[in-house]
Amino acid sequence: MMMSLFLKKVNREKAKQEGKRLVVENLLQVRFGSLDKELQAIIESVLALLPEEFTPLLMQLSREELIAKFGRH
Repeated sequence: MMMSLFLKKVNREKAKQEGKRLVVENLLQVRFGSLDKELQAIIESVLALLPEEFTPLLMQLSREELIAKFGRH
């Protein structure tokens, strides 16, 4: 029973993360027309933020600014 509840919680968390990833990918794709390797490379860093933090950044910053802010240097 406890294991079942734990697995449900893990699955819910996974689904939440996948949904968050889809939002980030879609925002980037809509803004910039495609999701190239440079934009794909920043997704993990963006996902570390809360949606209310990353949404305005993804909507306002230029492609270059996003890569500079979230890219791995």
